[in-house]
Order: sequence, then structure tokens, then C-alpha cells
Amino acid sequence: MRIFFSSFFIILLSVTGYSQKLLTLEEAVNIALQRNTILQKSVNSIDSYQSNVKAAYGSLLPTLGAQGSWQWTRSETKGGYLPLQNGGYLPLPDLKVISETRSYSLGAGTNWTLFNGLSNIATVSQGKNNLESAQLSLARLKQTIVYQTISSYYDIINAGELLKVKEEDVKWNEENLETINERNKLGAVTLADVYAQQVKVGNAELAVIQAKNNLETAKSNLLYYLGLDVLDNYNFSDSLSVNDREIIGRHIDSNYLDLSDLVNKSLSTRYDYQSAKLSLESALNGITIARGAYFPSLTNNNSFYTYSDNVNTLFQNRNYNVALTLNVPIFSGFSTDNQVQLAQVSAMNSKADLSDLERDIKRNIQKTYLDLQAAEKSLDVSKGNVAAAEESRRIQQEKYALGSSTLLDVLVANSDYLTAQTNLINAEYAYIVLSEQVKYQLGVLDYKKYE
Repeated sequence: MRIFFSSFFIILLSVTGYSQKLLTLEEAVNIALQRNTILQKSVNSIDSYQSNVKAAYGSLLPTLGAQGSWQWTRSETKGGYLPLQNGGYLPLPDLKVISETRSYSLGAGTNWTLFNGLSNIATVSQGKNNLESAQLSLARLKQTIVYQTISSYYDIINAGELLKVKEEDVKWNEENLETINERNKLGAVTLADVYAQQVKVGNAELAVIQAKNNLETAKSNLLYYLGLDVLDNYNFSDSLSVNDREIIGRHIDSNYLDLSDLVNKSLSTRYDYQSAKLSLESALNGITIARGAYFPSLTNNNSFYTYSDNVNTLFQNRNYNVALTLNVPIFSGFSTDNQVQLAQVSAMNSKADLSDLERDIKRNIQKTYLDLQAAEKSLDVSKGNVAAAEESRRIQQEKYALGSSTLLDVLVANSDYLTAQTNLINAEYAYIVLSEQVKYQLGVLDYKKYE
């Protein structure tokens, strides 16, 4: 019976363990692209822009309408007068007169704006610019979501690696405490060393608790960004992939060495910059649309109408109408001036936004460029520091065992080693994220492979 319960308990633990779903980086990005509400709204808005373009093209075509009517009228009159030969009238109070009439009509007509100061042409151009601008903004939003997801995912891996370092530090301090206790029993070290090492063990355990909290916070941040329940149990990659190690092991891409070339490249590839340029074109179209009210407008009207009091003779009476109407604006109470002024202000604001975006792109690329260079140097230095700090701790431990060094020296050496490990881990993940950030700032981050 005991064997049965033991087997059942082991199976239960295995099932519980398997209930934790492994969420890879690729899956996380794919979920983000599917569940992000801002992205969903942007996708939905594309339909409205496409409809605007269709309506703009429709304004170039004539409108066509048809109408038909049928009317029935019944009139009942009671009482009346009968004319007499002598010129009088004979009252007929019981006389009831009933009359009925019916009428039928059909008509059709067209209305076509032949010229309105090129306003309708500019409306088509504006609609197309707005649509393309929205599509480019959508592509940039997808890049942003991909980058933010990648960054958040690596925050989790980074926090997990730091937790491992803290746990290893606890083990080392516990082993060191056992050694010091044994040496204290032999009278080789003082009781103060035992107490000092106990404090270090406690601090190391607190550091592990804080590292676990940081890891859980990083997980919650990612799940929230993905639109998932933060209370769901997910597992994540706990180490760098082979590709990540290759990125860390190689130097900065030679294509990233020329800052001015990076800026020029980004201005031609950044979706948001291209979108802003199209927004400016759309604003200029708005000026043309507003100025169209200054010009005469020419419209064509055609109509056909038939009517009768009998459906069988409906098409015997026919009317045809063809007309050209020229409308010359003379004074509109300054409303046209106002619309033109508003359109010009909108264009100037769009131009200012484009200029601001260009400066911001240059600033961000320069910063990312410098940060990537600093991260590469920090990575090289951190690797050497870890090796040196590890060797220094080993030497101090040996000296302390021989009585030629103090416990403080050993603890300082261990603290330096812990700091060196932490710096190396942070440097590795900073370099990987910055490598992705460079792609994001240049506008070449590939989001399509995640869709």
C-alpha cells in the first residue's frame, strides 16, 4: 500500500510539472501580435481608410437616382343643387357624389460634378496617402510590439540568470560557514568570524528572495503585455540560446560602424518616418481641397420623368432634361479663407512633426550606437573581471586557511566575484537587447517571421 501511494504521489507531481506550459520567445512575440489591443484597433482602422479611398474615387463619378410614385385620392360629397331652367337651383340634400383619381409617375436622374477646383482630385490623393500612411504606421507598431516583447522576455532570462548567481552565492557562504565552524571548534578562528559569516549567509538568502521577486515581476510584466493572465503558470527559457551566444561572441557588425550611414539608412527604412511624410502630403492635399472653393464649379444634371393617371398610358407623357450649371463663388463670408487657413496650419504642423521625428531618429540612433559600443567594451571587461575575481577569491580562501588572511578579505573577494558575475550577466543581456534595438531604430526589425 505504501508503494502504491508513493507511486501515485510521484505521478501527481509529474502531471503538475507538465501543466506548466513552456512559452518560447517566438510564441510570446506571436501572441503579442495577435492579442495587443492597440494593434487590433489599428488593423480595424485600415478598413475605414480603404473605404475613404473608395468614396473619394466615387466622387469623380456621376450619381444616379430613380424615383416612382403612386397616388390614389377619393372624394365623397353629400348634398348639392340641381340647376333649373329658370336659373334657380333645386336643393338635393340626399345627393351623394363620389369621385376617385389615380396618378402614376416614374423618374430617373444623374448629377455629375465636372469641375470643382480640383477638390475631388485632391480628395482621392489625400485618401490614398492616408491609407498608405496608416499601413506604414501599422507596420511600425508591429515592430514596436516585437521589440518590446523581446526586451521583456530577455528581462526574464536575465533575472533567472541573476537568481542562479545568488543561489550559488548562498551555497558558497553556507559551505564557508561550515568550514569556519569546524575551524572555530579547533580554535583556529574566533567566534566573531562565525558570527560574521552567519550574517553573510543571511544577506545572501535575502538576496535570493529579492532575486526571485524580480524574476516573478519580470514574468508578470511580460504576461500582462501579452494580454495573458499573470496568475497562469508559464515556464520560460532559463538560458541563452546558441544564436544569443553567437551574438555575444562576435563584434559589432561592420555595417553599424558609420553613424551617418546608419541615419541615412533609417530615414529610408523607418516606417514611421515614411508615414509622417505621407501625412504631410495628405495635409498639402487638404490645402488644395480647401482652395477649390475659390474656383467656379460646373455640374451636369440629366433627368427623365413620366406621369399619367393610368398605368397603361404611363409612358405617353415624357419629360427630358439636360442641364449644365456653373456656380461662381463671389463672397462666402470668409468661410473659404478660414478653411484654407486651417488647412495651411495643419500642413505646417505636419511639417514640424516630420522635422521633430527626423531629429528624434538621429538622436535615438546615436544613443543606441554609443550604447552598443559601450556594451561591447563592458562585455569584454566583465569577462576578464569574472576570471580575475574568481582567482582572487580562491587565493584569499587559501590564505585564510593558512591563517595569513582575515575573513574580511575573503568576504570582500567573494563580494567582488559576485559583483563581477552580476555585471557580466547584465552586460550580456544588455548587448543582446541593444543588438535588437539597433534593428528597431533602423526600422529593419523583421516582424513578419513572427506572424
